[in-house]
Amino acid sequence: MKITPILTLLCFLASGALAQSSGLTRLTDRDDLFGWEAVGRVEQSGHGYCTGVLIAPDQVLTAAHCVYDQNARLLSTDSLQFRAGLRDGVSVADRSVIQIAAHKGYNPKIRTSAQTIRYDVALLKLDSPISSFEAAPFALHRGISKGSRVSVVSYGRGRDAALSWQRDCGVLGRSRGLITVDCDITYGSSGAPIFKKENGRGRILSLVSAGAVGEGPPLAWGMELPDLVQELKRDLRANRPATGAFGQSGGGFKREKVSNSGS
Repeated sequence: MKITPILTLLCFLASGALAQSSGLTRLTDRDDLFGWEAVGRVEQSGHGYCTGVLIAPDQVLTAAHCVYDQNARLLSTDSLQFRAGLRDGVSVADRSVIQIAAHKGYNPKIRTSAQTIRYDVALLKLDSPISSFEAAPFALHRGISKGSRVSVVSYGRGRDAALSWQRDCGVLGRSRGLITVDCDITYGSSGAPIFKKENGRGRILSLVSAGAVGEGPPLAWGMELPDLVQELKRDLRANRPATGAFGQSGGGFKREKVSNSGS
């Protein structure tokens, strides 16, 4: 599979407005956010962010490349914060990160490839649990086939002040631990959960790792999660340290710079 990711990191001032043709719903009001509170921003000392999602009251799933700096050094836990359901400067809950488990198969030295995307997963432990009354964690989904309909909830360039929900996009393919979708994602969408609806509520099928834009339709790539997440949970329980510096930074959708209007 040929992968052509966006590699350039852009700094901008967010407008908050969404094009009507984008198919995105801005989750502005508390009622709009209901049910999606467990999706939030993973922030790096106020200078950058990715998207993350609660899978347990004190565990946040995000992309592995979100926990390394531009020199491929693992970020310190005290530089990371999770802001659940953040919208226009107001979050449902804010928590500090006390432990990082980045999958051992992910190497930030390598530029974006099928190999990096396949293992681009990290699990963050929070300093205290977030009550399920505030933000109910999401479960993982197993099994998917080409043509299945999914949705994605994310932050991103031009929409970093509040979550955006794309209600309907599709799975284009699945092969060797990789999943390809045609969802509308951009910078800052790294780590965003891709949901498959099951029994009336979304379950996490994959996370956004990399994507391509151009004259054609949007494309994004993620990974199959269940086995990877089980490994990361074991690493957290065993208090195994995430891998440190590798050298040059890898590719994928980079952390987005926080704009003046983003918080």
